[in-house]
Amino acid sequence: MLEPAPGYTGYTAYDYLEKGVDYHAFEYAEQIGRVPAYAGLDLNEEEKLRTTTLLANETVISLHDHVQVFPKNMGEVKDSIRFGREPTGYAGLSRSGLTAVFDNGMDGTCCISSEAGWKYQDVLFDLGVRMADLAHQDYVIKGETLKDIQYAKDNGKIAHVFALEASTMIENEVDRLDVLYGFGVRQMGIAYSEANMLGSGLKERGDGGLTFFGERAVTRMNKLGIAIDISHSGDRTCVDTIKASTKPVFITHAGARGLWPTNRMKTDETIIECAKRGGVIGIEAAPHTTLSPDHPLHSLDSVMDHFEYCVNLVGLEHVSFGPDTLFGDHVGLHNAFSSNLSLGQAHGGVTFEQVEYVDGLENPAEEFYNIIGWLVKHGYSDDEIRAVVGGNTMRVLEEVWV
Repeated sequence: MLEPAPGYTGYTAYDYLEKGVDYHAFEYAEQIGRVPAYAGLDLNEEEKLRTTTLLANETVISLHDHVQVFPKNMGEVKDSIRFGREPTGYAGLSRSGLTAVFDNGMDGTCCISSEAGWKYQDVLFDLGVRMADLAHQDYVIKGETLKDIQYAKDNGKIAHVFALEASTMIENEVDRLDVLYGFGVRQMGIAYSEANMLGSGLKERGDGGLTFFGERAVTRMNKLGIAIDISHSGDRTCVDTIKASTKPVFITHAGARGLWPTNRMKTDETIIECAKRGGVIGIEAAPHTTLSPDHPLHSLDSVMDHFEYCVNLVGLEHVSFGPDTLFGDHVGLHNAFSSNLSLGQAHGGVTFEQVEYVDGLENPAEEFYNIIGWLVKHGYSDDEIRAVVGGNTMRVLEEVWV
C-alpha cells in the first residue's frame, strides 16, 4: 500500500454539508487498517521497489469495485442505504495507486424506496448524490472519456467511472439508457442474478438467452458508448450478448468455472467467446467467489489461480482485474443482503469454508499493490503487468467508448 497521494487534501465525503443537520451520519468502517496488512507476498527490497514503481508509473484500472464506505456496525447498513447518501472512500483511494476505478453502484441493495432494489428513481438519486459530492473536491474526478483517464494519470488524480451491475432499472424503456449515459454511466451489466427484461441472470433454473428487447438495449449501448458487462448473466445470455454486440464486451468481475464449479464463475465457452471478439475478463475477489482447489480459503493466491487459468485459456491480452472490493465488512454486507444478491443460488450448492475477509484483497486501498507484487514475485515482465493492470482495459475502451 502506498502513502497518500500528494493531490489528496483530506476531503471526507459530504464535507460541504453539516453532519447531523443536512444528512444522517453513521460511524463508518476504517478505510485503512480494518484488518491486518497482508503478509503473504514476502518481497525482497528489489521486488518492493519494482512493485511500487509499476503502481506509481503505469495506468492502473480496476474494472469493478465499490469504493463506498460502509457502517462499522453492519446491523445499520440497511438504514444507512435508505438515506441514499453512501460516502466515497477518498482517504483509502488516495493510497490505492489507481488511475481509474469503475465504481459499480450497489443498486441491488439501493433500497431507498423498496426492499428489492433496482428502482430507476433510486438509482438516479444514488448517482446524483454521489456526483454532487465528487463535484465538491478535486482529487477524484468524474471519468467519462479516455481523455479523463489520461488527465487523471498526468495530474496525479483518480478517474471515477460510474457503472451499474445490471440494466434492470431501465425496465422496458430503452431511452433510459440515454438518461443514464447523460448522468455519467459508462458501463452496465445486462442482468444481475435475477432475470429481467433483457435476459437471464445466473441464478435462474433456465436461461432463455438475450431477449428481443435485450438486443435493442445492446444496440443502444453500442451506439451510446456504454461498455457492456456480462458478469452476472446466465450462460446463454452471456454468449448471446457477446454475439449481438458490435463492440467487445467485458466480464468485469468473475473467475473460471473450470477451476471452481459455481454459477458465479464463467464457463470456458463464455470466456473464449468473449476473448474471440476482443473482450476482457476482470478477475473477481469478492468473498467466497474465486476459490480454487489449491487454495480453498479465499485469498490473493486463490484469486491469482483464476488469473493464471484464464491467461492459459485465452491469453494474457484478454485478462484484467475487477476485484469487487469495498471499504468495510464485505462478508457482513453479503449476509445482510443475501436474498437481494442471490448468493445461495449463485453458489449452486457448492460448499466451502467461509473466511472473514479475503486475505490480500480486502479493500480498494491495498488490492493493486498486492496484485502487482504477486505478479512481480511470480516472474511476470513489466510489459505483461502493464497489460493486465490497465492496458487491456484501455484497449477495449478505445473501441467501445465514443
